[in-house]
Amino acid sequence: QVRLVESGGGLVQPGVSLTLSCAASGSILSINSMGWYRQAPGQERELVATMDNSGNPNYADFAKGRFIITRDNAKMTVFLQMNSLKPEDTAVYFCNAKKGSAWVIDYWGQGTQVTVSS
Repeated sequence: QVRLVESGGGLVQPGVSLTLSCAASGSILSINSMGWYRQAPGQERELVATMDNSGNPNYADFAKGRFIITRDNAKMTVFLQMNSLKPEDTAVYFCNAKKGSAWVIDYWGQGTQVTVSS
């Protein structure tokens, strides 16, 4: 099993920046992607950004230009720097790790709440 532990969420005002962190442990061999998804109340979980082992990022359209995903492969940690936060960014942010290609196995963290409000 893969254990993902997130940190860094909280209540912030619009326009500020916030960085989320997620560390993977356990059966981490064969993880080929790590990243972030989010889920707002009453909505489905959606992609925010992922990064493969080669460092190639994949961003949702709303994240492009505002959010930056990075990884520390040696520490199996993924970060999400969120800039110019908006109230509509309010959601529970989930760390994700993937194994496999033809058959993808998803692993999830417990989620961290991000609330953007004045």
